Amino acid sequence: MEPQRSPLLEVKGNIELKRALAKAPSRLPLPGSRLKRGPDQMEEDLEPEKKRTRGLGTKVATSRPRATALTTVPQTQGQTAVPKVPRKTGPRCSTAVATVLKNQKPGPAVPAQKPGTTAAPPAVGRKKPSKRPAWDLKGQLCDLNAELKCCRERTQLLDQENQQLRNQLREAQQQATELGAERRTLEEELARMRAQAEQGQRELGNLSARVLELEERLGTQEGLVQELQKEQLELQEERRGLAARLEEQEGRLQASEAALSGSQAEVASLRQEAAAQAALLAKREERLHGLEMERRRLHNQLQELKGNVRVFCRVRPVLPGESTPPSGFLLFPSGPSGPSDPPTRLSLSRSDERRGTLSGAPAAPTRHDFSFDRVFPPGSGQDEVFEEISMLVQSALDGYPVCIFAYGQTGSGKTFTMEGGPGGDPQVEGLIPRALRHLFSVAQELSGQGWTYSFVASYVEIYNETVRDLLATGTRKGHGGECEIRRAGPGSEELTVTNARYVPVSCEREVEALLHLARQNRAVARTAQNERSSRSHSVFQLQISGEHAGRGLQCAAPLSLVDLAGSERLDPGLALGPGERERLRETQAINSSLSTLGLVIMALSNKESHVPYRNSKLTYLLQNSLGGSAKMLMFVNISPLEENVSESLNSLRFASKVNQCVIGTAQANRK
Repeated sequence: MEPQRSPLLEVKGNIELKRALAKAPSRLPLPGSRLKRGPDQMEEDLEPEKKRTRGLGTKVATSRPRATALTTVPQTQGQTAVPKVPRKTGPRCSTAVATVLKNQKPGPAVPAQKPGTTAAPPAVGRKKPSKRPAWDLKGQLCDLNAELKCCRERTQLLDQENQQLRNQLREAQQQATELGAERRTLEEELARMRAQAEQGQRELGNLSARVLELEERLGTQEGLVQELQKEQLELQEERRGLAARLEEQEGRLQASEAALSGSQAEVASLRQEAAAQAALLAKREERLHGLEMERRRLHNQLQELKGNVRVFCRVRPVLPGESTPPSGFLLFPSGPSGPSDPPTRLSLSRSDERRGTLSGAPAAPTRHDFSFDRVFPPGSGQDEVFEEISMLVQSALDGYPVCIFAYGQTGSGKTFTMEGGPGGDPQVEGLIPRALRHLFSVAQELSGQGWTYSFVASYVEIYNETVRDLLATGTRKGHGGECEIRRAGPGSEELTVTNARYVPVSCEREVEALLHLARQNRAVARTAQNERSSRSHSVFQLQISGEHAGRGLQCAAPLSLVDLAGSERLDPGLALGPGERERLRETQAINSSLSTLGLVIMALSNKESHVPYRNSKLTYLLQNSLGGSAKMLMFVNISPLEENVSESLNSLRFASKVNQCVIGTAQANRK
C-alpha cells in the first residue's frame, strides 16, 4: 500500500505543472505559415507553375519547383526557424527561384516533436534524391506530389498532436480547477497540521512560515501568474532548499508515523495486558474479600475464645503527695511462662488490727488473690492498655456491638483511662480518642476493598437517673430533663436519646472538640476521696455503619465507651449538711445503678428469662451492648493506697463475679 502523499507535495506539484505549461514551446502552427494552408490550396499554388511551364516551352530550364516552401522543419527549444523565401509568381521570378533552389539542398522532413520528448536525429545513410533536368517537368511534378503527400502526413500528424495538446490543455485546466478546490481544502488541513507540528517539531517554524506566505500569495494572486513567473528564478533556489527540507521533514514524519504505529500496537498490547490485569485484579479482589470474611470470622472466634465478657484490672500509680504503700501490699505474680507473660493475677494484703493471737501478738495480714484476663501494674502506659483492647475495637467495624466501661471507686483513675489526661499530651491519651483513631485508620484501609464507613457520635451522662446531653451548646445547656431514652421506631431494637446531639465525625480533630465540650458540661464535685470526682455515668456512643456497594453487604454496630461514676460506701455516722445531703443522693443513685448493672450481668450469665434493664437508665441505654450478641470488657480500676483497701476489695470482688459470667456467642449485625 503506497504511503499517502503529503498535501504540501501536491501543492508544489501543481505549481510546477503550471510553470511547465507556461514555459513549454508551443507546437501549434505559427500564424502565416505555409503549413496552415490546406492541401487544396497548395495544389492551387502549383497550378500557375504548370501553366507557365506549358507556355514557356524551352525556357522552363531556368526555373525550379519551390520545394523550400513545402519542406518545413519544426522549431525546437534552442533552434531558429528556417527563413521563409518570399513568394513570387510569374516568369520574372523564375530565375530567382531557380537560384534559391540551386543553393538550397533539399533535406528530409523532420517529424514534429511530441511533448516531453527530445528531437530525433536525422536518419543516417538516407539516399539523397538526384537532380532532375530542367526539362523533366513530369518528374519534378512527381517529386512535388510525393513531397506534398509527406507534408500532408506531417500535417495530419501535427493536427493529431495539436488535438492531443488541446485535450491535454483542457485536462490541465480542469485539473487546475480541481487542484484549486483541493488547494483550499488542503489549506485548512495544512493549518491544522501546522498547529500540530509546532508542538513536537519546533524546527519547522521557518519552513511553515514560508509555506504559509506562499500559500497566502497563491490565494490572493491566482490571476497574476505572469508576475509570479518573473519571480520564479529568484524563488527557485529557495524552493529547492525548502523542498529538500520538506522531504527531510516528510521522512521524519514518516518515521514518526511508523513510530506512532509501533506505539499504537504497543498500546493495544498494553490494553490487552491491562484487561488481563483487570481480570486478575477482580479475581484477587474476590479472593481478598473471601480472606477478609475469613479474617473477620477468625477474629471473632479469637475474641470468643478470650471471652465475650472480659475483665481487666488496672492499678493506678501513687500520685505526688500520697503515702507510699508498704512493701507486699500489692503483688503481681508472674504467669505460667514466667515474667515474660503479661500478668493476670493480683494479690492484695490486708491487716486487721482488731484480730490477735493468744500470745497477744498482732495477727498476720490476710492475703486476697484475684485472677483476671489481664492485670496492668501501676507502671503500665496508655498505649499498652489500648494495644490490649484494639482487637476488641476492631470487632465494632466487623458489625459486633462492643461495650467497654471503667468501674472502680472515686479517684482510682477511671476517667484518665477512658478520656486521658489534660494538656493534650499524646502519651496520656485515653481509650476514646485512641479507639476512634484506630477505627478511622482501619476504615481507610478497608476502603481499598470496597467498604465505606460512616461514624455518628453522641455523648450523654446519667446523673441521679436523669439523662443529660454533654454535647449541648448555647441555651440547651443544663436542660437534661428533656432527654429521654426511646426506641428508634416501631419494632426497632435500636435505642436513641431524644433531644441529644448526634454528630457525624470523620477525623480525630472533630472527636477532640467533642471531648473538650463534654468535659466542660460533665457534673463533678468534691468528695472525701477526690477533689474533682465524677458524679455521673458518662456514655460515649459511636454508631458505626458500613456498606460494600459492589456486593450489597451492610453492617452496623454501636461502640459504647462508658466512664462509670465512682463507687463509695456511705458512712452512717456522718453528720449531713446541705452539701452532704446532695452528695448522699448522688451516691445512692450511683450505687443503685451499679447494683443494677451487676444484676443485669448476672441475669445474662444465668440465661434468665427476665433481665432488669429498665431498673436503671444506665442499663436501659446499654442493653443492646450488654446482651448475648455483644462483646463486653470491664476495667476495674483500684487505688494503690492502703487506706482504700476496703473499697479496692469491694471493686475486685465485684469484678471477679463479672469475670465468671459467660454471656454467649456474639453475632454480627449484618444485612
